[in-house]
Amino acid sequence: MDVDEANAKSVVDVTVADRSDVDSEDHGKVAIPLSMKILSVIVVSMIGFGGHWSSGVTGALKSILKKELGINNKQYAVLDSSENFIKTTLILFSGALTDRYGGANTMLWGNALFSAGAILVAAATTIRNYKFMIFGIVIQAFGDVATQVAQYKIFSSWFPPSSGFASTLAFELAIGKIGSFAGQSTANVITKNLGDFSWAYWMSVFMNLFTNVATLFFWWFTRWCEKRYAGTRDPATGEKLTENNNKLELTKVLRLPWSFWLVCLFSLFQTSTASVFASNGTELAEQRFNISAVQAGWYSAMSKYLGFFFVPLVGIFIDILGHRLTVMLICGLGMLLSMCLAMWGPSVAGTAASFGIYAVASSFGPTVIIDSIRTSMWFQEVFGSAYAIKIAINNSMTIIVSVIAGVIQDRDDDSYDNVIILYVVLAAGSVVVGTLMIALSYASDIIGLLQWSRRRRVQNGDIINAAKEAFETNEHATWNRRLSLINFSAVIALILGAWVAYFWGVGTGNNY
Repeated sequence: MDVDEANAKSVVDVTVADRSDVDSEDHGKVAIPLSMKILSVIVVSMIGFGGHWSSGVTGALKSILKKELGINNKQYAVLDSSENFIKTTLILFSGALTDRYGGANTMLWGNALFSAGAILVAAATTIRNYKFMIFGIVIQAFGDVATQVAQYKIFSSWFPPSSGFASTLAFELAIGKIGSFAGQSTANVITKNLGDFSWAYWMSVFMNLFTNVATLFFWWFTRWCEKRYAGTRDPATGEKLTENNNKLELTKVLRLPWSFWLVCLFSLFQTSTASVFASNGTELAEQRFNISAVQAGWYSAMSKYLGFFFVPLVGIFIDILGHRLTVMLICGLGMLLSMCLAMWGPSVAGTAASFGIYAVASSFGPTVIIDSIRTSMWFQEVFGSAYAIKIAINNSMTIIVSVIAGVIQDRDDDSYDNVIILYVVLAAGSVVVGTLMIALSYASDIIGLLQWSRRRRVQNGDIINAAKEAFETNEHATWNRRLSLINFSAVIALILGAWVAYFWGVGTGNNY
């Protein structure tokens, strides 16, 4: 028996053993009622609402922060980059630990840390201490690292692809958009009416205390459900969905299919474009529209978050009809058009049109990317690690782009006229990758299944299982594993590059 045959037998033996274990664990239990699943989605979405509220505050107060704390663009960038740096450093460990111990457990301590950081940040703004604020943001980032992965890990264990995962994911993202809109749009209003911008941060503290109560309830709720109900299976493949594992499944993380890595490459361009544009929307609106920070905050918030009503429709569409690759390409094209208008239409009308198109295009991105990551995977039990890889890629790219953008903007006297060309290049990259994926979908079911509807996926579950087995055992199995390992190594290299860029930016002040 050669090495590949031994690996194939090992994979089959482990799969059979795992299925026997979970069948014995579920003996005598009934399936999870839909009402319990809906309740879990509502509670997790409530938890996310508070976190998203906090995320919208700092971007909205960029001008006020620079004025009140006496800092420049370079120092402000350290605030934003410090959070991304912590997430980039720890997110891969967080993903592996979430897979091992479960989303509910991870989210419990993650939200506690996040709230502690929020209190420190609010205190720092009250006493106008820039360095203390950085410390608070770092603590907050530790908690955010845990909660980011945990929320979607929970959804992946309750809902299979094309069977509610995209819809529930979209619902949570829509609620999150409402929370971010509330946080960003009211930050300047609270500052103006209460006379101190620190009150905007204290309001975030109150919201985070609410999320801790909801998290504690959800932790108890999941324990209660585990004792009474059997786990969920994928109706197409028969795979048992799990929230936690008996051990760390690192070898499965290193065997992710090439379709997963292409989705991550698309996200590298699209999400970094959306992130850098969103974080500076308020200041861009101030300059282009020649309006106050309060008015600019409303305009910026509307461009980023008013698409909340559209997000659930995207999720339902993907769950029922599929066409994930098509949706990604449409998202990339919309982002490219928006950035082109911001670059070559710097008038009030051109910038307004850019904001409007961005509001629609950015609504497609998160749902289709996260759902495509889940759908492309062979093993659901390592979804936390896979999603953590996606976050690591996005945060690393954001740090690197921030350094480049900081150099461009500070040389351009704080103007956005030239730095936006960087946005255009990133958006164009997402269009190129989106086009490539659609072309490849006609040649291989490994990526073609991302286009399948619910009905087609359920009918062709045997094709998915056969593709999985072939990927692991056929003559290309060794090449597949090597390719996945090369891609994972590239992620590590990107993270290290982001570290270098971060410390260089802090040392020289060349941040965004």
